[in-house]
Amino acid sequence: MRIRVFHTELWVPRPRDEVFSFFADAVNLDAITPPWLQFQTVRSAPIEIGAGTIIDHRLRIRGIPIRWRSKITVWEPPQRFVDEQVRGPYRLWRHEHEFEERDGGTLVRDRVQYAVLFDFLVHELLVRRDVEKIFAYRTDCLRKRFS
Repeated sequence: MRIRVFHTELWVPRPRDEVFSFFADAVNLDAITPPWLQFQTVRSAPIEIGAGTIIDHRLRIRGIPIRWRSKITVWEPPQRFVDEQVRGPYRLWRHEHEFEERDGGTLVRDRVQYAVLFDFLVHELLVRRDVEKIFAYRTDCLRKRFS
């Protein structure tokens, strides 16, 4: 299994506690995910986030309905947290979120390790571009939200 790594970072002019609180609300993920994915967090009540929390999502990838289950495996407010796919479209998805106080604001870092089935066929053609587009959309949303 070939594991790919994607990094991105964004500085926002807001305090770390505020930025972390935004990410600590699972519903906000819906707002920063591109509309073409039709992404929805499935919940029957507010989700209390912490180590071990399971979160279910529904989305569409290229029109195909997908269920995605993730688990918070690391929870260290307000510095970082990690979510990992338990069930979903990837063979591996581990997303580390880091929040660093810097220059009167917050540096938001994302590091994603992921692997896909048939990597040699689909990574360069589809998956890499999709991951880049999803995070570019997310960056735009976060800039607007925190500027």
